[in-house]
Amino acid sequence: MGNVNNAEKYIVNLLLIVMTVLFSIGIWAPILTLKKLYFVHNTFSILSAIMQLVSDGQYTLFFVITAFTLILPGCKIAVLFTAWNSPRSLKKQRWVKWLHAIGKWSMLDVFVVAVLIASVKLGALVSIEIHYGLYIFTAAVILMLLITQLVHGRMGTTSARG
Repeated sequence: MGNVNNAEKYIVNLLLIVMTVLFSIGIWAPILTLKKLYFVHNTFSILSAIMQLVSDGQYTLFFVITAFTLILPGCKIAVLFTAWNSPRSLKKQRWVKWLHAIGKWSMLDVFVVAVLIASVKLGALVSIEIHYGLYIFTAAVILMLLITQLVHGRMGTTSARG
């Protein structure tokens, strides 16, 4: 990347690491607690909710949520790290262009969490308490969008060599 100075490279790498840590914490941390009749409390993380879908036999929802919440973001993280830290090539530019093009689907990650909440059968006497995991996961998704935009912009401003 011809126009990228060392400070910019370190800052983007730091942001990539922060995004990865936030994403990892966000999928493990509790996102919500369902309280039913003041006696039953169920706390879910994204991963535990996905596993609950399997136990409930909701395989289609399991595959959709796993694809958009775990696999797609994991692929995006790997492509961003690779594209930013390795010598430039047309192939890497195409990958980053692809990431930029699917960027609008990134907010689907947050929507998927909402689907998880809605897929739980709520009774009349159920309340939901939101936890820090939801905010951390949302921050990771937003940071992923910003970094993708930055990397795409930097790769698009220099000529492809090598």
